[in-house]
Amino acid sequence: MSVERRVGILVSSDAPDESDGVESHSDDGEDNMGEDSVNLTGRKKKLFELRLKMNEASKANQSAMVAEKKKTEAPPAESSRGMSNQKWIEERKKKIGNLLDANGLDMSKAYMLDTQDSAEAKYNKWEKEPVLPGLDVFNKKTLYDAYKKRTKNVAVDVDEYNRMKEADREASSLQYGKAPKLSDDKIERMVKELKDRDKKHQSFSRRRKFHEEKDIDSINDRNEHFNKKIERAFGKYTLEIKNNLERGNALPD
Repeated sequence: MSVERRVGILVSSDAPDESDGVESHSDDGEDNMGEDSVNLTGRKKKLFELRLKMNEASKANQSAMVAEKKKTEAPPAESSRGMSNQKWIEERKKKIGNLLDANGLDMSKAYMLDTQDSAEAKYNKWEKEPVLPGLDVFNKKTLYDAYKKRTKNVAVDVDEYNRMKEADREASSLQYGKAPKLSDDKIERMVKELKDRDKKHQSFSRRRKFHEEKDIDSINDRNEHFNKKIERAFGKYTLEIKNNLERGNALPD
């Protein structure tokens, strides 16, 4: 058997093209293939199976692409309301616009059309979904909570409030640009509240994380805080001096 014959049909000038996926052998080749031809047939069979899988995957991708295109080009599906979601949103915006025009309001005052139940539902949802700490410190909710905390201990004189309400019952009794004179006890309460806040801020101390591997260069907490501020301002300029002191070559011999 010649070298060309033992190599197999792939190098033969009469060998079939594997890209066609069809196996065809000559009668003379089938009689003299031997062990090499059996291995070659196994490879061609595996190649044929792989091509079948590739065709199946291509057909599946094509079907998925056609289905997605039909879904995007299809008209909006109707919801339980009997109309599409987009149409329902447009109708609701139109209805709200008509109500605002009838009451002489603009779109920024649309919240005035909410009922008490819907307003309470929005408020409760707002309470259940707090803002993540660190994202927005001075948001509306934080300021409102601080206001409630400050006014929680404020004493309200109901009798005085009723007397002032009776005195200014008519709209013509309002005096714009003028405020009623405050009594000394009210001023004292305000001053006391401000002093209490300042005292509470001074007594507040946040526990900071302690790093054991960090070099100790302070004698107490106050000195440590001072050294941190100095490090932020001059650390990059004194780094080389610190390194020389640690190596022992900062001072001349």
